[in-house]
Amino acid sequence: MARLDPCVYTYFGPRVRGEVVSVMPTGAKVLIVDDDERLCGILSRYLTREGYSVRKAANGEEMRARLAEEPVDLILLDLILPNHEDGLKLARQLRAESDVAIIMLTGKTDTVDKIVGLELGADDYITKPFDERELLARMRTVLRRTAKRAELTGTESVVQFAGWNLDLVAHELTSPCGQHVHLTSSQFQLLASLVARPNRVMSREEILSLVSGRDWSPMDRSIDVLVGKLRKKIESDPKSPTLIKTIRGVGYKFTAHVDFG
Repeated sequence: MARLDPCVYTYFGPRVRGEVVSVMPTGAKVLIVDDDERLCGILSRYLTREGYSVRKAANGEEMRARLAEEPVDLILLDLILPNHEDGLKLARQLRAESDVAIIMLTGKTDTVDKIVGLELGADDYITKPFDERELLARMRTVLRRTAKRAELTGTESVVQFAGWNLDLVAHELTSPCGQHVHLTSSQFQLLASLVARPNRVMSREEILSLVSGRDWSPMDRSIDVLVGKLRKKIESDPKSPTLIKTIRGVGYKFTAHVDFG
């Protein structure tokens, strides 16, 4: 299996049943932000062969310079970077300024880092070493999801539940008393996924797949943390929730009546 390993990088090309297959080029613009020159070179050549337009940056300063020269569709952002600006800080800055797609790259496997990255607005998270084909699949999924969000711009898409208003285009949540409630990117995606499937029991794995566009380990409890934070914002009593019910041993169910307008 082709795998980007910290010590040995080898590309064998995507295969289906042992045969090398071609992939249609996407034309999307990608910026790799990583101080590992060897990895950047490997990724740049691989993604260029797959039809992407690729640029590279070794730190936050170079990242900002590249973005000032030309906007991109997707940023592959390393968690550990030099010059006192790590990937989490840069992800926070990026999300405050734009909706550019972000996939975090890291050698860490700590669930806390994963949650923080998603909370700051990263669209996905992949741990080194990773399979090149898996990265490509994640990129395609994230780009499709961001494209669909862009298609909604200019359309009226407000969902109402229990007096709350969720604007799926503006990413705004308004309380029953008219106050705007701030949601992080992952909290918005979680709530949007739940209200789209009212009174349906959803497993943790299903919800995480919808929120991040990927499959997660059955032992991953990131969704429990995200649900807890969302409950604090929409439940009158987070310790005794009435909107997002826990279905023991399975996952969660959004129980409020939803008006899709």
